[in-house]
Amino acid sequence: MNLPNKITVSRILLIPLFMIVMIVPFSWGEIALLGTTMPVTHLVGALIYIFASVTDWVDGYLARKHNLVTNLGKFLDPLADKLLVSSALIVLVELGYAPAWIVIIIISREFAVTGLRLLLAGGGEVVAAKMPGKIKMWAQTVAISALLLHNIIFEAFSIPFADFALWVAMFFTIWSGWDYFAKNKQIFSNSK
Repeated sequence: MNLPNKITVSRILLIPLFMIVMIVPFSWGEIALLGTTMPVTHLVGALIYIFASVTDWVDGYLARKHNLVTNLGKFLDPLADKLLVSSALIVLVELGYAPAWIVIIIISREFAVTGLRLLLAGGGEVVAAKMPGKIKMWAQTVAISALLLHNIIFEAFSIPFADFALWVAMFFTIWSGWDYFAKNKQIFSNSK
């Protein structure tokens, strides 16, 4: 397994740590920071999530720079992203910071695209992430980070940036899902 794929696997391994920090009721106190007050566990969880999200860029950069792009990486990278995003969104619903219906839309798209990827892989085609999917991932990362950090900075000005960012993430999630299915509609015509 090459270095980019190891980094991708590390992203998957950070998910349980993130969830434990966010959900187990540790008594680490609260912190007032940049216009908001939050439990220290939420700050630590947010930093774990952000670090894990940054590894998405790092593994892709290293794979392209050193010509280490593999079919395993093309499969694992989006899977790791989906697992990380889904777990974070479920935690946000559990904590009451995100509406369940938006999370259901986002996670449903992730499952649908993963299913399509598996169908395409069955036909010998491994599809790398395209630009709409990359924009979607970064929109989701910004929204989730803002929610995990309790709308840090913006809370001081009563600007609901985190909520707005979640709506933007939902828009790009729907758009990239539609784009993905529209560009791969041959899979449906071949199944008749």
